[in-house]
Amino acid sequence: MAVRLAEIAGWIGGELLGDGALEIEGLRPLGEAGPRDLAFAVGPDAVTAARDSRAGALLVAARIEGFTGAQLVVRDPRGAFGAVLERLHPPRRATAGVHPTAIVEPTARIDPAAEVGPFVVVGAGSRIGPAAILDAHVVVGRDCEVGGACHLHAHAVLYDGTRIGAGSIVHAGAVVGSDGFGYRTAGGLPRKIPQVGRVEVGDEVEIGANSTIDRATLGVTAVGAHAKIDNLVQIGHNVTIGRGAILCAQTGIAGSTRLGDGVVLAGQVGVADHRVVGAGVQVAAKSAVMQDVEPGQVVAGIPAVPAPLWRRQQALLRRLADWRSRLRRLEQRLEGRGEEESVD
Repeated sequence: MAVRLAEIAGWIGGELLGDGALEIEGLRPLGEAGPRDLAFAVGPDAVTAARDSRAGALLVAARIEGFTGAQLVVRDPRGAFGAVLERLHPPRRATAGVHPTAIVEPTARIDPAAEVGPFVVVGAGSRIGPAAILDAHVVVGRDCEVGGACHLHAHAVLYDGTRIGAGSIVHAGAVVGSDGFGYRTAGGLPRKIPQVGRVEVGDEVEIGANSTIDRATLGVTAVGAHAKIDNLVQIGHNVTIGRGAILCAQTGIAGSTRLGDGVVLAGQVGVADHRVVGAGVQVAAKSAVMQDVEPGQVVAGIPAVPAPLWRRQQALLRRLADWRSRLRRLEQRLEGRGEEESVD
């Protein structure tokens, strides 16, 4: 669908420099854009590359001299690009109806505006909200609640009692509500502790492909509204994830830990059990959080420490081999001096 550049400028409130009648047919990266594409240029390298770009129009923070196409000047070009993408590629809307191959228990309630795809299973007592989409082979257990306008992608699984807030997205292969990893030792062997709690996910949450969220042993494992969970993330039993938190790929949160609002965990972060990570904390990739972290801190390393300290530690470690060599030479000199003194 082609859209005039002037109309796009109206969507995002940018200053239009150039031909507003230009028909934009697509959005592409700067190096791939053609005469009817819109791209964005952020940073010195991108500004330099923009002068040689074939893009019909650019989203920029300030006018780029030497670029021959149209320009839309906005405060945040990257954010504006995302807003235009949303307008040109809106999320899929539900096609109301239940596929004939779906299995829906008689006591389950499916809103008439929801879409239930092929081979979906909806358990007894569960409720599916208006405009929700359940793609092929989704399994919703008993007494679950799926909010309005949710989208559960193929093969997503909700165990019994799970609640998913309105507008949330659960990607393919994700499992929400599986048993927590709780055992006691009996006769020298691990014995399962029943996991009888549930999972509650807030509104506008996104759960990535093949991620898992364990049900609580007792009570609730909770994910706050607007949290974003990447692929391959593990959230243990009784964990609380704050509003707007971001958990990147391959992160693991052990049981009963609490993450505050706006926490950001980069890739492959591990957080030990029964920890409290305060609001606004940022944790660098591959870090291990072993202790509580005060709100607003930026931490890194194994174990995680404040980022400035971690950088100093890394600088010292790189010099360790040189210091070892110098110390050995000093020891050899002292040993030689000791031998001379013993001869005298």
